[in-house]
Formats: sequence, C-alpha cells, structure tokens
Amino acid sequence: MKAIWKNTVIAESTETKTVESNHYFPMESIKKEYFKNSKKQTRCPWKGLASYFTIEIDGEKNEDAAWYYPKTSHAAKPIQNHVAFKNGVEIKV
Repeated sequence: MKAIWKNTVIAESTETKTVESNHYFPMESIKKEYFKNSKKQTRCPWKGLASYFTIEIDGEKNEDAAWYYPKTSHAAKPIQNHVAFKNGVEIKV
C-alpha cells in the first residue's frame, strides 16, 4: 500500500493496519524527509493521544495531514507508532 501526495510516494508498506477506515502505516515505512513535527494533538476516547505531522514537498505544506499514536490504550496497541493520513493524501493498494 502507498500513501501519495503531490505525485510523491510518502509512505509504502505491505503491513498497514486498517482502523475506522484509516490505513495506518508503520512509522519506519514513511519517508521522513517529507514529515515535520506539528504541535497539534488530539485525543481519541479509545485510542489515546494523537500527535501530528505536517507534510512538506517542494516547499508546499499540507498542515497536520498525518497523525499517529506514540502510546495507545491496550485496545489500540496494533496501531501504536503507525501513521495515518488525511487532507488529500491518496492511499493506493
């Protein structure tokens, strides 16, 4: 599976996890050169506290377009340190 933004593959893995219609990529499968830490955080009642990345390609930013859970609840352990995407990031099988 691939995550693509601006015609650039930003993550690729055969070991994604799908939760609530979101595909979560292992942290080691993202191309870190396109990801910048964001200050944004949100809380999910059953998964825990999410942290965000802004994606940047060729000077263009997609603010808070990726999120992950550094520490999850017991129920969400399979997606701990996996990255999911929104804001126009395309997921292809």
